[in-house]
Amino acid sequence: MLNKLQISPLDLRLSIMAGVLLFLGLVFHALTGQFMTAENLYNIAQQTAVVGIIAAAMALIIVARQIDLSVGSALGLVGVLIAFLMYTKGWHWVPASLAGLAVALAVGLYQGWLVAGLGVPSFVVTLGGLMSLRGAAFLVASGKTQPVTDPLFLMLGGGLDGAIGALPSLLLALALSAGLVLRMLQRRKHQREHGAAPRPLWFDVAVTGVFCAVALAFALAMGSYRIGDQAQGQGIPVPVLIWGVVVGVVSFIVNRTRFGRYVYAIGGNPEAALLVGIPVRKVMLQLFALLAVLVTVAAIVAVARLNAGTNSLGANQELYVIAAAVIGGVALSGGSGTVLGTVLGALVIQFLEGGLLLLDVEIRSEEHTSELQSRQYL
Repeated sequence: MLNKLQISPLDLRLSIMAGVLLFLGLVFHALTGQFMTAENLYNIAQQTAVVGIIAAAMALIIVARQIDLSVGSALGLVGVLIAFLMYTKGWHWVPASLAGLAVALAVGLYQGWLVAGLGVPSFVVTLGGLMSLRGAAFLVASGKTQPVTDPLFLMLGGGLDGAIGALPSLLLALALSAGLVLRMLQRRKHQREHGAAPRPLWFDVAVTGVFCAVALAFALAMGSYRIGDQAQGQGIPVPVLIWGVVVGVVSFIVNRTRFGRYVYAIGGNPEAALLVGIPVRKVMLQLFALLAVLVTVAAIVAVARLNAGTNSLGANQELYVIAAAVIGGVALSGGSGTVLGTVLGALVIQFLEGGLLLLDVEIRSEEHTSELQSRQYL
């Protein structure tokens, strides 16, 4: 049946994760009565965007049998630098963001050169970056919080004015649904032209219908959320739009370009890829550069969402990013995984965190836990 429906093991895994995501939402809503409300879904969507943006590139890093443990510290460095240039130096947010991008690219290319050029394991290189870049973030502003007030910049982080409205959100969902239907029809047409048997029509219609229903339901939920006495709904937050654009662009790079094929070939067998003429070192450098670009985008969204750049920005973010990629179907052994899967992975993590927060689950520090264990021992 799986062969007839052309369902790969990775597709099956992603379907199971989608079911788990729905199950989590229903369980948390049954326990709290608030989880599936428009307000909570709006907040979850915004909070997931930063992790999802970085995870889109981290997926390719892991597919190529590498790892980057420094993305959280790099996010903090770039974010603090952008906020410092805007608040202390009086820069406009565009040149400040370009300066942050330049620093991120310098760090990414340097780490990529150590990995691809000198052969140092990426785990070792980026572990050093995890420590040193966090210290650099402290030195940029001497550990002081750098507030930002530019209204256009703050829109990039969501919030009160950081959404596109109910009607544009619905129109965008309808356009996306039309695109999905057109893509399904084109795929079936190309399969018949090349002599390949397409999947059963009912199955294609059902799968496309599910995606269209999710897009429309999400747009309607975001459009129904109102802050205060607003007459109009908020609509889709800007950070979610940025996340969607990033996932779409990276997916296109992976599936429609030579670079994307090279990444999977390297992850499948680096030695064989080198022997057939794939420029492994160049691809590695490009991967770390791509990750640096998306770290900058995520830093802009994070600073705009917090209205400030702080030294703790991005702390432990690398764990969430790597977990989102792995939960989304990326194999740590390399050579397998999809960018779209990182969306599910990031949402699963945020669903768990948001649900436990609504349940008011107590968070105990390591010191507190050790103290309790010592008392029980005594």
